[in-house]
Order: sequence, then structure tokens, then C-alpha cells
Amino acid sequence: MSSESPVARKHLRLHAPRPHASLVAPAPAPVQQGPNYAEYRDNDLVRAYLAGDRSCFRRLVERYQGRMVNFLYRSIGDRERAEDLAQEVFIRVYKHLHRFDQEKKFSTWIYTIASNLAKNELRNRSRNPLVLFQTLTSQWSDDHRPLQFEDSSYRPDDLFRKRQLREMVESAVEQLPKHHKLVFVLREIEGKSYEEISDITDTNLGTVKSRLNRARHNFAEIIAPHLE
Repeated sequence: MSSESPVARKHLRLHAPRPHASLVAPAPAPVQQGPNYAEYRDNDLVRAYLAGDRSCFRRLVERYQGRMVNFLYRSIGDRERAEDLAQEVFIRVYKHLHRFDQEKKFSTWIYTIASNLAKNELRNRSRNPLVLFQTLTSQWSDDHRPLQFEDSSYRPDDLFRKRQLREMVESAVEQLPKHHKLVFVLREIEGKSYEEISDITDTNLGTVKSRLNRARHNFAEIIAPHLE
């Protein structure tokens, strides 16, 4: 016969662990992480955008905004107009992205759009000399400063020489004939392949190489006196 009192037995029943209860807390649900867009190629962003991820178009703009402005500026020589045309590039990309052939490179397609806009701009200027004159004179601003020290780790004379060289190159590029300038900028500044330049300019490969050779020869002749 048990010596435990009825009160003690009742206390044990109330506080004893249940036989099937788990003593380990459940693990928290894993945190869902979003896609790593930095690892997306251009065409991956296009596919994701067309599939409904609207943020991917903004990422394409961020990836190409600076490139488009710089390319257009080097092609037409007017920074403000280049920025306007860059916006037009992205408007056209937005309108026609569903027609883009995803078997091809997005970079070739967007540079083709920019190249066509640049050619149209230069064609319109040639028909209206006043527009070209206004474009050139508008770059002489009162607050222009000859040298900006963006990085104090460089010596001032190094910065000056670097700026001089950049201006010399830009001036020489501006003196190239229109068709030569375009292939020169695409190859020597933007780093495009001959095949990409052929697609962008809608010109056969032989003509691209011929124009580029003449552009390089002309560029060397223009810049040579400044390097002596």
C-alpha cells in the first residue's frame, strides 16, 4: 500500500510532463530572400521584367544610364542634348521591349537605338546650321572652371595633364567625319566588337573595319602635333 497521501498524488498528476508533449521549441521558418539582381545578366532582367517583375526595368536604366549619356555625348558633342536623347532611348526601350529578340544581346539593341537617335540628331543639325552654332556656344558658361580637384590623392599637375589629354582626345574625335566618328567611339571608347558595331550601325563588317581604319588614321594625324 502506497504511503503517499491523496493530496500528494493529485499534485504529482498536475505537474508531471505529458507523455507526448515535445520539450523542444519548433525551429523558426526560414527567411525568404529576394533575387540577387546584381548577378542578373541584361537578358535575365529583360525576361524577369516581361514576366511581371517591374523593378527590373529600373535596374536596366540604372545599368545603362551613364553609358548612354556618355555615348551620345561623344557622338553629338552636347551634354544636355545627350541627356535628353538618353531619356528618349529608355522611352523607346520601354515601349518596344516586348519585341526584343532575347536570343540577341540587349546591349547591342540599346546601342542601336542610341546610335539611330545620334545619327538623326546630326542629320537635323546639318540641315540647320544655326542649331549647331547654338549648341557649340552654349557650352561656354560663365561658371566654367578650368580644373576641378575631385580626388586630392592625385597631384595637381597629374590632374591637369589628364584633363588636357581628355580634352585633346575629345577635340580630335569631334573633327572626324560623321560615319568615322561613330565607329571610332563604339570601338575605341565603348569597347564594342566589330560584330556589335556592324549590328548597331546596320553596316556590313567590311565597311565597319574600313571606316575604323580610316578613323584611326585621321585621329592619329589630328592628335600627332599635340604630342610632339
